[in-house]
Amino acid sequence: MSETTVAEAPVSEDEEPTRRGVASTSDKIIGGILAVVAAFAVPALTYLLLNATFETLNNRVPDIVVGLVAILIGVVGVFLMYTVVDFGIKALPVGIGNIIQPYAWAGPAVIVLGVFLVYPAVNTVQLSFLDARGENFVGWDNYQYVFTDPAMLRSLRNTVIWIFVVPVAAVAIGLGFAVLADKLKRTESLAKSMIFLPMAISFVGAGIVWRFVYSFRVEGGGEQIGILNAIRVGLGSSPVDWLGVVPWNNLLLMVIMIWLQTGFAMVILSSAIKGVPEDMLEAARLDGATEIQIFWRIIVPSIMSSIVVVFTTMIIAVLKVFDIVWVMTGGQDGTEVIAERMIRNMFTFRDFGRGAAVAVFMFLAVIPVMIINVRRFREEESIR
Repeated sequence: MSETTVAEAPVSEDEEPTRRGVASTSDKIIGGILAVVAAFAVPALTYLLLNATFETLNNRVPDIVVGLVAILIGVVGVFLMYTVVDFGIKALPVGIGNIIQPYAWAGPAVIVLGVFLVYPAVNTVQLSFLDARGENFVGWDNYQYVFTDPAMLRSLRNTVIWIFVVPVAAVAIGLGFAVLADKLKRTESLAKSMIFLPMAISFVGAGIVWRFVYSFRVEGGGEQIGILNAIRVGLGSSPVDWLGVVPWNNLLLMVIMIWLQTGFAMVILSSAIKGVPEDMLEAARLDGATEIQIFWRIIVPSIMSSIVVVFTTMIIAVLKVFDIVWVMTGGQDGTEVIAERMIRNMFTFRDFGRGAAVAVFMFLAVIPVMIINVRRFREEESIR
């Protein structure tokens, strides 16, 4: 039986790339348009759906029901929306689908980040050049205030001290706990859990807890409920207004931050220590190295990248701290910090221009720390 050969229809130049799964010029144009639509569709539809739901349920059902419905729409609804988008992409030609797919999945997240991060940042920079009401242009006056106002200068000085004291102390204590906990056998997890426990407390909660440590009542004003003053009175001494003693009150506030961050440093550094090769440590012991020499010459250099990451992370946290100061002293008695000044100007004094200028200064101060973190991460990746 002879075979019959059927001639294939000629394929045009525009159709050939599509057959190979490669987008042609026309597919790229269509794909680009659909990619933009897909990126904006999910956040736009989610907003419209949530807005319509809230308008419908407003003042008709309890708030808890509204919250549950919002969670249902935000989780299940968005999941179904992405499922429909993915189904629609697969129904398109391969070339067009390959163009749309990354934009459809990552595009909504980028747009949401742009709306809630980029736009507020740009608006804050613009607001920093306006007056207290955010109406009239005042040039660099607000930035001049940042570097000339006595309270702002105190906040800058205090913040610099916080940056040097808190990360150094927290990392040093956390590293010590990590090394000691690593020596434990049965109670290692329990010991680490107890040290890490303060991380579960918010900064505001920690401030309230430590108010009972530093609490002060004048002699004859009642029983001392503060632990430190109760001990002093019990030993026959007079009570001390700890949070009013300048400049030591700043150090007492830093103790709270160190107490909160030590557990974080311990957990990260403990994991790094466990990654140090045991053979290297045993070889050092066989060569006669003491445990102190092993710690400084082997362990610390081996985990230096983790130490830098923890240190820079804490610097960023210190630059943002205002909760502790706000709860403990309200920024009085020379305890101002940059973030507290920003909140004070923005929401207490209602001076939006100055508050925005302080916020921009904080943002610029964080950038070098972020660059160090990124470079360190790239160095580690290149080694791997």
